[in-house]
Amino acid sequence: MSKALPPSSAVPVSAEPLPEKPGDSYVQSFARGLAVIRAFNAEHPAQTLTDVASATGLTRAGARRILLTLQTLGYVEAEGRLFRLTPKILDLGFAYLTSMPFWNLAEPVMENLSAQVHESCSAAVLDRTEIVYVLRVPTHKIMTINLSIGSRLPAYCTSMGRVLLAALDDDTLDATLSSAPLYAHTPRTVVDKEELKKTIVQVRRQGWAIVDQELEVGLISLSAPIRNRQGRVIAAMNISGNAQRNSAKQMVKAFLEPLQQAAQSVSEMIALRS
Repeated sequence: MSKALPPSSAVPVSAEPLPEKPGDSYVQSFARGLAVIRAFNAEHPAQTLTDVASATGLTRAGARRILLTLQTLGYVEAEGRLFRLTPKILDLGFAYLTSMPFWNLAEPVMENLSAQVHESCSAAVLDRTEIVYVLRVPTHKIMTINLSIGSRLPAYCTSMGRVLLAALDDDTLDATLSSAPLYAHTPRTVVDKEELKKTIVQVRRQGWAIVDQELEVGLISLSAPIRNRQGRVIAAMNISGNAQRNSAKQMVKAFLEPLQQAAQSVSEMIALRS
């Protein structure tokens, strides 16, 4: 990889700032609780009360109340002065995953696809400017960062991200691309907003996306959309490979058809269940 990914590319590293003027329907204490949970990540798995207060912008007293509440509920444990999340916190994420109609449907299809093409296969959804991995069938280790369920990557320079961005209307796409800086992860990364929009429009027109070493040198990814019964794109499925094994052109020739068939198969199963 020519440049290190910003920490936020793989996992959230700090809590988002709380709105200064929440509306009447905004439950500030709940938002603060979520901010405390988000303060824990791969770089900061165990933190002191002071650490959590500093990361979230809360007072020590406020952070302490939330941490003790989370501890009582079993989501946080304490060891001396250090607090850390417990495995129970996974219940919150898996509540989302198990509510997704393609969760159980896509996994065996992706496993078959991965076995057929001998490359890694993943599925992701869009969360504002990032994609979030919801399924992954790895084969070769092709990235310098570890990807797993819940991992986040920037949408603009990933093939799944471009498929998902292509499903947005023009105004929403423009707002999304303007809401975060476009960072050059490699010399190939498209960081010009207008050029990127043209690329995404092309993805919208052809119905699939390929990204050739824009996220990481040596990584090529090919993606297709997963749709619900109404035809709306709800996720993306990809095949990721190493540029030393296959060029972008070779990947499209060899893998696009089986990828599209797999994505269509999942979409059809979703339509039957919804």
